[in-house]
Amino acid sequence: MQEQTGYVPMKIADPALLFEAAGKQPLVGMTQEEMTAFVQELGEPKFRAKQLFQWVYQKGVKSFDLMTNLSAAFRQKLADRSIIQLMEREVQQHADPTDTTKYLFRLFDGQKVESVLMRQPYGNSVCVTTQVGCRMGCTFCASTFGGLVRNLTAGEIVDQIVMMQQDLPEGERIGHVVLMGSGEPLENYDHVLKAVRLMHDPEGLNIGYRHITLSTSGIVPAMRRLAEEALPITLALSLHAPNNELRRELMPVARLWPIEEVLDAARTYGEKTGRRVTYEYILIDEVNDRPEHALELAALLKGSLAHVNLIPMNPVAERPQYQRPGTDRVNRFKELLEERGIATTVRREMGGDIDAACGQLRNRVQRERGAARSTLRS
Repeated sequence: MQEQTGYVPMKIADPALLFEAAGKQPLVGMTQEEMTAFVQELGEPKFRAKQLFQWVYQKGVKSFDLMTNLSAAFRQKLADRSIIQLMEREVQQHADPTDTTKYLFRLFDGQKVESVLMRQPYGNSVCVTTQVGCRMGCTFCASTFGGLVRNLTAGEIVDQIVMMQQDLPEGERIGHVVLMGSGEPLENYDHVLKAVRLMHDPEGLNIGYRHITLSTSGIVPAMRRLAEEALPITLALSLHAPNNELRRELMPVARLWPIEEVLDAARTYGEKTGRRVTYEYILIDEVNDRPEHALELAALLKGSLAHVNLIPMNPVAERPQYQRPGTDRVNRFKELLEERGIATTVRREMGGDIDAACGQLRNRVQRERGAARSTLRS
């Protein structure tokens, strides 16, 4: 795989080892069964696990002292043997016009990941990250610079939601989750699936499976495996081109699985779950946004249970060769698809002025701090 595509290798195989080295168990990321076993290991009765689970996920507290229905002795045991805060806010930016907040979180080992909180007419939704960096190498994306550093644990994925939930007014909750931040979720399959199940747990975040979307660049074996899980989550396939030649130029992963195989896996997912697959299509000026591309895409998806989500490209400082198309070109592309019976939407612009696209804020902070260090050295 590395020889074919030039991907960088993963540096840390199992992120859970980071916490083992610290000698403490992270509570965020434990299932109810795991938390029950942990509580009993500490010599506490089984029912305490449900209380602890609710403190960790529903109430999202980050201090054991706030767990007021637990005894002081139990709270001390928890403090000695576990950790409850897996990340801290490094940067937080808000866009008033769209009521969108972008976060840069610093993880336990100093790595940084991004998340976005979006207040929508239908409720509060978040976009969360599943890996530090990414090795997919998509040529239009900011997340791939520096390659893949490591996977996130299930706890680190879920804790992004817990942290953002803290910023909502009392009585409001996060009701929709998109696994579409930095990284390829299906390359972190086990941790991502555990996180999805934790999000859904009625005693925890209580987010319906149908309100969870998982985005993939097209890892065919993992797509087929996900279909067999029979979880009614929405699959979003990053397509971005209507043919193999152009897709391979934009997305190195397409060298491993041709578009025919990727679409077949997506159709299988739709058939197994009964869920309509979303096809993400970033529109890049004069690259993949011409009328002939729209016609080719319509023919490709004809007869599928499909929805196309058009995404006018957010300019990326490191990718000056790619530009955002004008509104007329976006609308014409949409019209051509709809005229041929393809359900199509244009993604609402959310936070372009706060580096809301994947990888932009992390990269900007790293650039600015690198420049500051260089100035100090000179």
